Amino acid sequence: MYRANILVCCGAECTANNAIQVYNTFEEQIKAYKLEKDVKVLKTSECLELCGNNEGVVVIVYPEGAYYVGVKPEDAKEIVSQHIIKGKIVKRLLKKEKEEAEVKSIEETNFFKKQKRVALKNSGLIDPENIDEYIARDGYQALGKVLTEMKPQDVIDLIKESGLRGRGGGGFPTGLKWEFAKKSQSDKKYVCCNADEGDPGAFMDRSVLEGDPHVLLEAMTIAAYSIGSDQGYIYVRAEYPVAVKRLNIAIEQSRKYGLLGKNILNTGFNFDIDIRLGAGAFVCGEETALMTSIEGKRGEPRPRPPFPAVKGLFGKPTILNNVETYANIPPIILFGAKWFSSMGTEKSKGTKVFALGGKIKNTGLVEIPMGTTLKDVIYDIGGGIPDGKKFKAAQTGGPSGGCIPASLIDIKIDYDNLVSIGSMMGSGGLIVMDEDNCMVDIAKFFLEFTVDESCGKCTPCRIGNKRMYEILDKITKGKAKMEDLDKLEELALYIKENSLCGLGQTAPNPILSTLRYFKDEYIAHIKEKRCPAGVCKQLLRYTILEDKCIGCTRCARNCPTNAISGEVKKPHFIDQEKCIKCGVCMKECKFQAIERK
Repeated sequence: MYRANILVCCGAECTANNAIQVYNTFEEQIKAYKLEKDVKVLKTSECLELCGNNEGVVVIVYPEGAYYVGVKPEDAKEIVSQHIIKGKIVKRLLKKEKEEAEVKSIEETNFFKKQKRVALKNSGLIDPENIDEYIARDGYQALGKVLTEMKPQDVIDLIKESGLRGRGGGGFPTGLKWEFAKKSQSDKKYVCCNADEGDPGAFMDRSVLEGDPHVLLEAMTIAAYSIGSDQGYIYVRAEYPVAVKRLNIAIEQSRKYGLLGKNILNTGFNFDIDIRLGAGAFVCGEETALMTSIEGKRGEPRPRPPFPAVKGLFGKPTILNNVETYANIPPIILFGAKWFSSMGTEKSKGTKVFALGGKIKNTGLVEIPMGTTLKDVIYDIGGGIPDGKKFKAAQTGGPSGGCIPASLIDIKIDYDNLVSIGSMMGSGGLIVMDEDNCMVDIAKFFLEFTVDESCGKCTPCRIGNKRMYEILDKITKGKAKMEDLDKLEELALYIKENSLCGLGQTAPNPILSTLRYFKDEYIAHIKEKRCPAGVCKQLLRYTILEDKCIGCTRCARNCPTNAISGEVKKPHFIDQEKCIKCGVCMKECKFQAIERK
């Protein structure tokens, strides 16, 4: 073990701010001071908070947990010479909360105070390509306990008692799913992992795969022992090259250590794992479509029943869970069902990882106990809405979820509460919207995604979603009538009831939830031909205020379609026939003389 670890955030935002150069500078300095045996420099692609809020890179130095922000290459030299060599924390680089007080460690930040890390407990703290570091943090202890002290049914009973529910969407009880597969009689059984993660803006599973791949391998092996399987498959997006690389390294290391393959830990139990790459089809997040894809066929869902626990991959009993679900298994084995169920609510136990994004100050991954309020997530963890804007809605569950209005901001986040208000947990996307978001446009955006991703196998999804999109398009262009709203709702309810798989069944959720909570915006688009948020371009109207226009001609000179006319030093006029609603005139005007409605 090293006496110090320097963790450099190499997420998207930090990479844009020269994270690789910062990382290389740390490496150079460690070599220059001949500290290679004492200090380890690590990269993490997991967001460490404050994406977009720093002109520089986030760096954390352990064991102190010193939380540096805005780090540049030259700052890396100072951190090594002062903090690593002399033990003096570089105060000027420490994160500050509300510009009042410096935060000396990551645990002190508002972002982490209300979080509880279970699935993400190792992400960012260990070298994901070194099995020894995983083992040093109790890695594979759960597997050893299971194989030497527990019977398969004991494992299943423990998972059932913990109350763990699937973190991939529907929230089905994990232990119950495993029990169904165990009871199914067959000469062959399979354990699969859904690491496809197709929701826009979601990167929860990727973070675990890239930061802690061995936890997935350990959990899948435990699952295999409990149901009597000797073969597993990880179905992962080909767009996750770092995750795929680290999974392959982890699999080889585990085989070398006797933790995968034949006669694991000399117990006579055999189990191995292979990787299958997905081509980015959202529908392959549905369990039967995923299994069909692993079989080498086009990824399309199959009718259920029979369910995969009875007839799944290659027609054999199969269990499928996503990465986050599996990441909870080893901690439950080690610390017990009561420990896990002490977190969360009555019917939703444990924690949930969310990818927090949108109109919010602190974006990134958050892991919170079930039952945490939406308000706590947005204002305490997320830091609130930027630029003094008002919170309008939050979208949970990605394209399959619904929009939660500001009036329900105090709702406690768990499976049943979200379903009761027309949303869902989903895999864990949480997009925050402010007063400048048009809810009709939001519904249209998510529906456009599901229309593109539909496999086309069933008529309600293939044709129904396209008809709904056409109606939404008419509404955003001011060409719809009030009866179109009735058609839209009728179609949504029909598609929800009659689609073959979860993609079609949940595709109407964004529409139904926005109709439920923001119907006034739909009506404004239809009756008043107006977008209240000023988003739908074809409903916008730019006008020049005569009492403010001084006739400087700046707007006219910059208009790309010559839609503005008028004499110098006299009020100008916008020809609505020529105006393309680009907003250049409003941007160029220095006297706030142009109004957008």
